[in-house]
Amino acid sequence: MTKILILARMIVGFKMSRNHKDKYESSNPRRTHTIMSTEDANSGKKSYWPELEITGSIRNLSPNIWQLTHLTALYLNDNSLQRIPPEIGRLAQLRVLDLSSNKLRSLPAELGDLIYLKELLLNQNFLRVLPYELGKLFQLQVLGLHGNPLSKEMMAVYGEPSGTHKLLSYMLDNLQGIFTVMCYNVLCDKYATRQMYGYCPSWALDWEYRKKGILDEIRHYAADIISLQEVETDQFYNFFLPELKHDGYDGIFSPKSRAKTMAENDRKYVDGCAIFYRTAKFTLIKEHLVEFNQLAMANAEGSDHMLNRVMPKDNIGLAALLRTTEAAWDNGLPTDPAQIQQLILVCTAHIHWDPEFCDVKLIQTMMLSNELRSILDQAGQSFRPGHKPDSSNVQLLLCGDFNSLPDSGVIEFLTSGRVASDHRDFKELVYKSCLQKISGCDKPNEFIHSFKLASAYSEDIMPYTNYTFDFKGIIDYIFYSKQSMVPLGLLGPLSADWFREHKVVGCPHPHIPSDHFPLLVELEMNPIVGTSNGLISRR
Repeated sequence: MTKILILARMIVGFKMSRNHKDKYESSNPRRTHTIMSTEDANSGKKSYWPELEITGSIRNLSPNIWQLTHLTALYLNDNSLQRIPPEIGRLAQLRVLDLSSNKLRSLPAELGDLIYLKELLLNQNFLRVLPYELGKLFQLQVLGLHGNPLSKEMMAVYGEPSGTHKLLSYMLDNLQGIFTVMCYNVLCDKYATRQMYGYCPSWALDWEYRKKGILDEIRHYAADIISLQEVETDQFYNFFLPELKHDGYDGIFSPKSRAKTMAENDRKYVDGCAIFYRTAKFTLIKEHLVEFNQLAMANAEGSDHMLNRVMPKDNIGLAALLRTTEAAWDNGLPTDPAQIQQLILVCTAHIHWDPEFCDVKLIQTMMLSNELRSILDQAGQSFRPGHKPDSSNVQLLLCGDFNSLPDSGVIEFLTSGRVASDHRDFKELVYKSCLQKISGCDKPNEFIHSFKLASAYSEDIMPYTNYTFDFKGIIDYIFYSKQSMVPLGLLGPLSADWFREHKVVGCPHPHIPSDHFPLLVELEMNPIVGTSNGLISRR
């Protein structure tokens, strides 16, 4: 194993010894340092180094760094870091933090805890979004953002006179009502075989190895709501739930419907869907299981295709009705007290995989939509007893592995709100009468739903969410109610150069624990009402 030397450099007004100038000259003229002589070290002279610089194309940082709570400056620039852990928030005395010229795609919200920061350099990374917690850095004088794929609106404000101050003020003012959502198919153990993924070493397919990388991925992004697919029953109860409870989450889970017919010992290996939520921000009101095979049987209306093609597939959807807590509004409560108890219906789904059954995929999605409508109507009524049901009071998040490409009938139906009854994905099979019952639509030529949904991701941002040797494409999605939520930022893809440089022909890979990539979106729970400064304004 290669050992990397990390130099701790004093920068407290000392001048560098000429004897070491050529070897240790810093490229930054503001940094001067001295090297303790061997004689001083042998005599027991103590050193004091409030500033630390780490260089050398570093990819990973030792956890011991976050114990150096006396540091006032940390220089991590010009490395190959892809992540900064939340533990950086422990370095509460930092005045200077340089993360420029790395490969960072996201930043931890805990950066907002470094309230003494005066200089934060993030130039030349892959950041598409900044955590709004940066608005807490009220003493920040220098903010470096150039060379990142941030939104044009954000960079326009940043480029204005006093742009740093304007940007931070906006982030602080809008910190409340903002939350993050992750969607991730973790690839359950029984599917991770050499037959399926022959290009991946056996040790890297082993669950004991992969689960650490999966949990690291989840913990690093620390989303407020986490939607997972392909979670084995035993792994939910004995791994994911206890581990994430340590991090302030609670969760719900349901296996695929086949589990009901299996012996207890076999049942624990059945995979399903899980939803985790940060208990400081959300309270679980009710959970709902959507079983597609049961719905197909109940709505068959005599259709042989419904019974023979749709009903045997035991995929599920899982929904959690959540209520926000006061802590969800970090920067003070909203002016409307009703918003303090905002309801959010979070749904995760895993739609059937086989491309030959595109009709089943579309029908499962239609059944899911119909069930969500019923759940929302019930929630709207119970939330305000004695009032007319108003499901518009409930926000909707729909996440999952839909096993459907962007040009499919499934995605057309979800994003446009309708699909033609003769859509090619129905394969000219006879479903019309039972689907009219499911959709509740009396129009003869189309099926509809009333949600106004938008996909958080687009093809130009994420060219693929599933990356194997045989298939690379977008099949995972996060949909949100576009009338009541707005995305503020997204986690971008891994660098295409990295895949080429490392000759990655498919995933899983020793550095990528699933064949799916996690999706992450930051959402604001208030609708857009126009713009005043190039950013989102609030009602």
